[in-house]
Amino acid sequence: MSELIGSIVILAGAFFLFSAGVGLLRMPDVFTRIQAGTKASTLGNILVLAGLGIYHPGWSLKLLIIAYFVLMTNPLSSHALSRAAHSIRTPMARTTVVDALRDENDASAAKGSS
Repeated sequence: MSELIGSIVILAGAFFLFSAGVGLLRMPDVFTRIQAGTKASTLGNILVLAGLGIYHPGWSLKLLIIAYFVLMTNPLSSHALSRAAHSIRTPMARTTVVDALRDENDASAAKGSS
């Protein structure tokens, strides 16, 4: 029974990993691609690791350490990539309405000059 549950959780993780790949192809700009790839791949990786933990209980500690590493590095690296892309003025999609980082930088520059 645990093999079936583990396989279902791994399959759910594979679905989210697949959706991350589709998101990378379908999104209009760099920033939304990073967001789609990060959120879906993080969840997909965690589900795959959880499924493996169910399937092979002896690996649980190692898989937990890997899951922690994924949860800490995936969002952090995507944030760094997004900030770097923004700082070199990578264009956003035409439908983007708000650029909060630009507004924050403009406000801090105006505050610093007065």
